[in-house]
Amino acid sequence: MNERLTVFDTTLRDGEQAPGFGMNLEEKLRVAAALVRLRVDVIEAGFPAASPGDFEAVQTIAAAAQGVGIAALCRCRTGDIDCAWDALRPAAQPRLHTFLATSPIHRQHKLGMTAAQVLDGIRAGVARARELCADVEFSAEDASRTERDFLAEAVEAAIAAGATTINLPDTVGYALPQEIAALFRFLRTTVRGIDAVTLSAHCHDDLGLAVANSLAAVRGGARQVECTMGGIGERAGNAALEEIVMAAHTRRQALGVATGIDTQKLVSTARLVADITGQPTARNKAVIGPNAFAHEAGIHQHGMLSNRATYEIMRPEDVGREASQLVLGKHSGRHALRARAAALGHDLDDARLDEVFAAFKELADRKKTVLDADLEALLLGAEVTTRGPWHLVELQTTGGTAALATAAVRVAHDDGTHHAEAAVGDGPVDATCKAIARATGHAEAQLHEFRVHSLTVGEDAQGAVIVQGRVGPHEVRGRGVSTDIIEASARAWLEVVNRIERLEVVVRPTQEAVR
Repeated sequence: MNERLTVFDTTLRDGEQAPGFGMNLEEKLRVAAALVRLRVDVIEAGFPAASPGDFEAVQTIAAAAQGVGIAALCRCRTGDIDCAWDALRPAAQPRLHTFLATSPIHRQHKLGMTAAQVLDGIRAGVARARELCADVEFSAEDASRTERDFLAEAVEAAIAAGATTINLPDTVGYALPQEIAALFRFLRTTVRGIDAVTLSAHCHDDLGLAVANSLAAVRGGARQVECTMGGIGERAGNAALEEIVMAAHTRRQALGVATGIDTQKLVSTARLVADITGQPTARNKAVIGPNAFAHEAGIHQHGMLSNRATYEIMRPEDVGREASQLVLGKHSGRHALRARAAALGHDLDDARLDEVFAAFKELADRKKTVLDADLEALLLGAEVTTRGPWHLVELQTTGGTAALATAAVRVAHDDGTHHAEAAVGDGPVDATCKAIARATGHAEAQLHEFRVHSLTVGEDAQGAVIVQGRVGPHEVRGRGVSTDIIEASARAWLEVVNRIERLEVVVRPTQEAVR
């Protein structure tokens, strides 16, 4: 059986203290409630001695959050420890989290303390915390840059003073995974009494190794990981909770641990934190990012349609997403297009698929993402002009308040000929229609009605243009779709011309014809 890995969430302490991620009391309570629903084991609610606001937050969360451990951070100072305990009193499962830096650079330049003084501080601080609370954690700040022999002394002193959890932070994200694993193994074989405590890892992401280092610590014997939702935190952030949890879930045989997290609430919790902090999740963020289960490349989509395990090592449902996304874009292939068309109710044979795929690729070069409404327009034939006989090859227009509108077009006929013409008009649409009429030899067709509406949303939205052309006593309808309204107008008018040549003139008799 896999051993239990304790998830210690510090989103409300280490995460919230990072620049740009501050939260007020109401927001902290909402996040704390979400973390309870996520089933984290411990919530580090704040640093009570840091400010009255932090004290109030810890005290309020301690009273409100049930069924979860509540930790408060405090330096190895009596005043800090007593303050933290006062804030924690309402908690059903309180934990005092004491810390003191141990590395040479911190001892000399931050603390101004000798190694002996640091050991004395650890003993006194942990002992005082243990007088107040049965659950005491000690963190050796900057443990990864501390001399091993001295770190072993510090850890042994903390255990002797009553610590129940020993945390070894990679405070500045300096260590490599193999170094972290070796450090934990060294302490497990060196320190007296270490088997009676839980070893914990707290890794920062300065070199992008926070999650890798946390997992290396687990391989080295850690059974608690300290992390934050989305990896938020000081500087480059902390180890991301969702990544550690899903690594344990996905690679349980290799890691030999399991968490109690409700993984189906990972995405919703991450969205809440992002919304409250005003810091959106990166699209390519592992596990919780919008693209984590999205596939655009054609070869990936083909594999996904055959067996999603080809490109997905986790199920989107397991982290709280409804399903994978086959995003239609310029890298998508025929298999993905056919599958999406079928989902929209269109069964494409090979010939029709080729027609739609050509128009799709042309559209995808203009739009970052092809939405269902865009695809519907293609499937309905608005963008597919292979029926001809006339096809738009090139269009250029000019317009403005200081000059006449002009249009130049080049069209191709199914007989292999190309024709180019130019015209001026009352506007770029009028000029375009006149130029097309000249190029195709259908000057008898007159623009009678023009309508435009948006098919999709956003800056690159497609617009649909519907025109009514009058040819003698009859009216002919044309429809064109494009991200450019002038081009959509040209395609709509060209469809009018094509219907004339295909003898599809009589669409609806005019009133004059009826009389």
